[in-house]
Amino acid sequence: MEDLVVIGAGGFGRETLDVVDAINSSADKPTYSVVGVIDPMPGPENLRRLRARGVDYLGSDDDWLATGKLARYVVAIGNPRIRLRIDTKYQAAGHLRVWPLVHPSAGIGSSALPGDGSVICAGVQVSTNVSMGLHVQLNPNSTIGHDSVLDDFVSVNPGAIISGGVHLMEGAFVGAGAVVLEALTVGSYARVGASACVVRDVSSGVTVKGVPAL
Repeated sequence: MEDLVVIGAGGFGRETLDVVDAINSSADKPTYSVVGVIDPMPGPENLRRLRARGVDYLGSDDDWLATGKLARYVVAIGNPRIRLRIDTKYQAAGHLRVWPLVHPSAGIGSSALPGDGSVICAGVQVSTNVSMGLHVQLNPNSTIGHDSVLDDFVSVNPGAIISGGVHLMEGAFVGAGAVVLEALTVGSYARVGASACVVRDVSSGVTVKGVPAL
């Protein structure tokens, strides 16, 4: 088994633990041994929920890195910029990245390989010839169309639909239930609001919302 630490005690951190549990349950023998969860400032309710599922709290990033222990890790935090910052810190410390965590119920098409550190949740559908970078997060029941490109640190929230041939640039964030129409580009660290419909390219760093998304 591979030792694994999960960075982030919030909702997505616990959803990631669910993905790990599902992976372990579906295999002949468990793939991962969860060492614990890292978070600099976990709320009391998040700590209670970790204790209730028998998962250790390991302290802050600095606490963990000071131990010198080597384990694979996944950054289970929804904000792409924070994921980038944390991953940069862990890579500088010489810690290993985890390979993708893919829930057994997710559908992954041919020639569609998630990048290291990515989390693919339950019910996700990824079509054929999709390119995915590092630390991509595909939340439950999101759909990625054929021939799309998802760069590093992209987040696609629950129920969002990415049509075929779309390019989500580094750190793009697509809100719950949003739709990005075919062959469009969402720029780096742009944000698409929940339930929005993107009908034209979105420039880097901007936020769009509504139908059509403006």
